[in-house]
Amino acid sequence: MQQLKERSGLTYRELEKRAHRNGDVLARSTLADILRRTSLPRPDVLAAFVRACGDGQRVGAWLDARDRIAAGISAGPVTAPSPGPDSEGLTETQPRADVVTAARPRWSKGRTIALATPVVIVPLAVAAWGLLPGSSADPGTSAPADGWVTIRPARTPDLCLTDGRDRDGAYANAVAVQLPCSQATVPRTYLEPAGEGLYRIQWHHPQQGKGCLTVISAGPVRGLLEPRNDCAQATLFRLERATGSGSRSYRIRPSNSSRCVGIVDDDTVAGAEATEERCTDATDQQFVIRPA
Repeated sequence: MQQLKERSGLTYRELEKRAHRNGDVLARSTLADILRRTSLPRPDVLAAFVRACGDGQRVGAWLDARDRIAAGISAGPVTAPSPGPDSEGLTETQPRADVVTAARPRWSKGRTIALATPVVIVPLAVAAWGLLPGSSADPGTSAPADGWVTIRPARTPDLCLTDGRDRDGAYANAVAVQLPCSQATVPRTYLEPAGEGLYRIQWHHPQQGKGCLTVISAGPVRGLLEPRNDCAQATLFRLERATGSGSRSYRIRPSNSSRCVGIVDDDTVAGAEATEERCTDATDQQFVIRPA
């Protein structure tokens, strides 16, 4: 990171301004603290920094390198331990108000993930190291290519489904929302075939671990989708080619209902939630699935 900053020729203040133009928040005090240390930055901070330095096309490679380093830590949580409080009295693993994505809510069930846990090591390593399995699907068929993907509402392809909070604040855990893809570098999305034309939609996060999208069946946010660490009990989805749309536009249908996944109130704004709703021909129920 120090070498990338030097090559950019930019000051801390200039990097802060560039990050702001990119839609990121990167306080120069935060960046100065990080570059003085040997501990790992949070993924969102690293992504914002790389984009500000002009290396945005390689954000994924930088995040993969960070995760490979994190995987080498022998014990403790995936987040790298801090050597001590920073200049504002916070440790590196604590959320800071100057990085908006640090306030993301936790995932449902089994949130504390340790690298030393054998069950978690393999999925996390596969997600973080980018070991992309070969796709078994032909792009010319009706089935999408499985593996690492992004899922984007067809009418707003600059937005990606990722984790966030419901806008009413009625639920403590994370739910699936649409956010600018440039801000949705984590979690990474993996489309896992489950047989008989069904799929699990996995999310892989360096702190939360692996979770699978599940339709919430009860409570104040019934119908919204959340990532759950217990993938064996997660919702299976059928992906249907959307009528009259492009080759990578699909309707996402929970296998245990006759409904479809759409966007709450047909909304196109960032932060709008994905939800299970009555199937229609509306474009808010069409999603583009792209290899990541």
